[in-house]
Amino acid sequence: MTMAAKHVLVCVTGQRTCEKLIRAGAELASERRCELSVLHVARTGQRFLGSEDEAAALEYLYQVSRENGADMTLTHSDDVPGAIVSFARKCEACAVVLGMPRGRGSDMGLAYILRGQLPEVELREMITSGD
Repeated sequence: MTMAAKHVLVCVTGQRTCEKLIRAGAELASERRCELSVLHVARTGQRFLGSEDEAAALEYLYQVSRENGADMTLTHSDDVPGAIVSFARKCEACAVVLGMPRGRGSDMGLAYILRGQLPEVELREMITSGD
């Protein structure tokens, strides 16, 4: 039995700008010759995408994921960073692609936590708002 392929993991929210993240992740996965996974973690008790038109948003993200050869996973957790770290380890992520709003540094928040928990994994942050 062969070892599972490494993955590029793209973390998405419900924003349409996530298409940019998925496409960047697909390009990186192609360069690295590995699989692409897309993950969305919602806090327990919240809607997945926090949107009134959640079904359309989910379908959109699934469609973009499929077009780029990715599997997409949705999950709930009270510990969003912990869920991402766990998923990244499980799929043997070699890289994680995250979006970040324009003007926010990576010295705080999710990127900081992921860098501390996944030091062996490349972390790529892309500006997703204000473009």
